[in-house]
Amino acid sequence: MALPAEPPAAQPSLPPLAPDVLVTPVRDAASRMAFIRFPASLYAGDPNWVPPLEMERKDFLDPKKNPFFEYGEVELFLARRGQEVVGRIAAIRNPRHQEIHGTKEGFFGLFECVNDGGVTRMLLEAAGAWLKERGLDAMLGPANFSSNQDWGLLVEGYDTPPAIMMPYNPPYYATLLESCGLVKAKDLFAFELSASAEPPEKVVRIAEKMRQREGITVRAVNLKDFANEVERIRDIYNSAWEKNWGFVPFTDREFDHLAKDMKAIVRPELVLIAEVKGEPVAFSMTLPDANQALKAANGRLTTFGLPIGLVKLVLASRRIDRLRLITLGIKEGYRRRGLDAILYLDTLRTAHQLGYSGGEISWTLEDNHLVNRAIESMGGKRSKAYRIYQRPL
Repeated sequence: MALPAEPPAAQPSLPPLAPDVLVTPVRDAASRMAFIRFPASLYAGDPNWVPPLEMERKDFLDPKKNPFFEYGEVELFLARRGQEVVGRIAAIRNPRHQEIHGTKEGFFGLFECVNDGGVTRMLLEAAGAWLKERGLDAMLGPANFSSNQDWGLLVEGYDTPPAIMMPYNPPYYATLLESCGLVKAKDLFAFELSASAEPPEKVVRIAEKMRQREGITVRAVNLKDFANEVERIRDIYNSAWEKNWGFVPFTDREFDHLAKDMKAIVRPELVLIAEVKGEPVAFSMTLPDANQALKAANGRLTTFGLPIGLVKLVLASRRIDRLRLITLGIKEGYRRRGLDAILYLDTLRTAHQLGYSGGEISWTLEDNHLVNRAIESMGGKRSKAYRIYQRPL
């Protein structure tokens, strides 16, 4: 006797649509400025939010200035209740991601919204429809615009401001996205580390032993040879990360563009290249946490034509006492030789000598146990978590 078929699993109920809200694509300069400025009103009074510079956001969204647009497509959407902006989202098609990972996944990003499930649902449906029209069958995010930029939704660690190039959002965003059927794809971790912390003696001993045995030398980046140094770092970066979840290699233009931006804030003593017999095989990049200074400028370099924000930014930059170790990469074939510990140790010592109090190491994949254990062995404590969500279209 045949058993009766099991009833289909109940689908979670979605928030009702907001009938008084209209979601439209951004098509003119006024709407683009409304898109850029919406977070300033949304986060008013939040002591941990760091306003990005409007000038930088304009350039980021400008196809003539952001190299991502040389191959990627982006559509911006605004949600309005009458004349009031209540949400925004970007739909992102990244053909390089599709090619490298063999998927038909698109992305959503630049998501900001009032605490309203109906508005969130309408924004996600607008972005999803745009992606589906282009033959994509799943949506991941938040991504701005790829794993090489800031991505993920903050889901743990709301009590401190974000480090440079890391996202920030209110706690209710996770509830909004999950109520609309999005589920976890992957979590990313951030770790806090004090520059005055004494690394474990065992770690120091093993690292120094490996340094001698493998003939490893570590040097600071040479800004006088900037173009060649960028090429060396790019070669290591793309080799080191090529098998990571979600990774898409920089194009040459993207890497050069980012390197040019970072050159303005980098401290060369904290960008380290490790060599074995003269061959660059690993590097680490640690930046002063410019968010400490950006907060003082409040998003604008000028007010009423006066460089008030610029003055505040310059003055605040002198008080930066935190760092972010933004990336550490080791070429295939040179891992498990202690290079990560050596670079961590040298960075820690240099940061202490330069007078920094400490900072953040971010981000790492939740299942990159080798790297996470290495950070914890140096005294790092997990401080924040970020989530990439996914949903079929």
